[in-house]
Amino acid sequence: MEKYQLYTTMGAGFESVVAKELQNLGYKTQTENGRVFFEGTQEDIVKTNLWLRTADRVKILLKEFKALDFDTLYNEVYDMDWAKLLPVDAKFPVQGRAVKSKLHSEPDVQSIVKKAIVDKMMDQYHRRGFLPETGSEYPLDVHIYKDKARISLDTTGESLFKRGYRVEHGGAPMKENFAAGLLKLTPYNGTHPLIDPMTGSGTLAIEAALIAKNIAPGTWRKFAFDNFDWFDKSIHPKMLEEAKAQVKPLETPIWASDIDQSVLEFAKLNAHNAGVLQDIRFKQVAVKDFTTDLENGIIIANPPYGKRLKDKKSAEELYEQMGEVLGKYTDFSQYYLTADPNFEKYFGKKATKKRKLFNGNLRVDFYQYWANR
Repeated sequence: MEKYQLYTTMGAGFESVVAKELQNLGYKTQTENGRVFFEGTQEDIVKTNLWLRTADRVKILLKEFKALDFDTLYNEVYDMDWAKLLPVDAKFPVQGRAVKSKLHSEPDVQSIVKKAIVDKMMDQYHRRGFLPETGSEYPLDVHIYKDKARISLDTTGESLFKRGYRVEHGGAPMKENFAAGLLKLTPYNGTHPLIDPMTGSGTLAIEAALIAKNIAPGTWRKFAFDNFDWFDKSIHPKMLEEAKAQVKPLETPIWASDIDQSVLEFAKLNAHNAGVLQDIRFKQVAVKDFTTDLENGIIIANPPYGKRLKDKKSAEELYEQMGEVLGKYTDFSQYYLTADPNFEKYFGKKATKKRKLFNGNLRVDFYQYWANR
C-alpha cells in the first residue's frame, strides 16, 4: 500500500501527549509546535482517526517548498498531480494560514493556491469554463511559516473532538479531546477510582470511561476520508469492528457529581450516547457536602473560573470549600484546571506541579497535587 507523510494537529501544550499516543499505537514520530509527524498507509489514516483521543486532525502532507513570491507558490502547486487526488467534480475548499512570511496575505495565498489547482485540473481533465465542485469534499490546507509552504489534505473532516456523543446545550462545555488530554496528563488508566466533583456536562468522566474500557473515541462518527473516491472503502468498517471487539469491562468506579441537577441530566444523556451510562455513578451533590469511601484514586475537576467580577467571589469561595473538603483525601492525586492565578491561595495548598495550557484561547493552569501514598 502507498505510504503517506502524515501529521496530526493539536491544541497548544498537548504535542507531547499526542506524540505519546502515536508512539503507543506503534508509530515513529517527529514533533514541532502544533504538529506531530509520522508515516502511514490508508490503514494508518483510519487507525489514527479512530483511536487518537487528544489530537484535532490527521492530515496528509502533499508537498513542502520555499515560497517567497506568488509566482513560486502558483508554479509549485500547479506542478502537482491533482487529477490523482481530486476527481473532476471534487469540492475542494482551501484553508490558508501565513505566519512570519513574505506572503502574509492569507486571502491571496488561498486564492492563488485555488487558482493553481483549478488551472491544472482544467488541463488534466481537458475542461473549459469551470469545474462543477458538486462531488465529495476534499479539504485542502496551505500553511506558510517563515516562507516554508506546506500543502495538505485533511483526512478527518470535523475536528476529532466531535466524537458524536454530546448533546448541545447552553454554556461552554470542555472539548472532548481537551478532556482526554487532561486525563492523559494524570496517571489514569482505569485501574484506580476516578472522581469528578464538578462534572457539568460529564465530559471528563465520559472520556475517563472511554479510556478505562478501551473504547475508540472515533466509534460514532464518519471522517473526510470516507468520501475520497481513491480511498479503500473496506478499511474503515473492518477496523471499526476490530475496535469494538477490543472493548473491555470497567475495573474501578467512576463518580461524577454536580450541584446542578439539570446539567447532570445532560451529562447522563451524553454518557448514554457514549455507551457508558452504566459505568459512571452520577449524583447531585455540592462540593461542600461531598464525601467518598473510595481510596487511592484520582480527583479531577474543571471548577468555574469566575471570569465575570460578580462570579469571582463565589468561585473563590468554592476553591476554599474544595481545599477544606477534597484536600483531606490525601491518598487521592488531585488535578484542577482553572484560569484563576490565585487558585492555590484559596485552595490552601501549593500544587506539586503546575502546567500552563490553553482552553481555546483562554490561558489556564492545570494544578497537580500528588497523593501521599
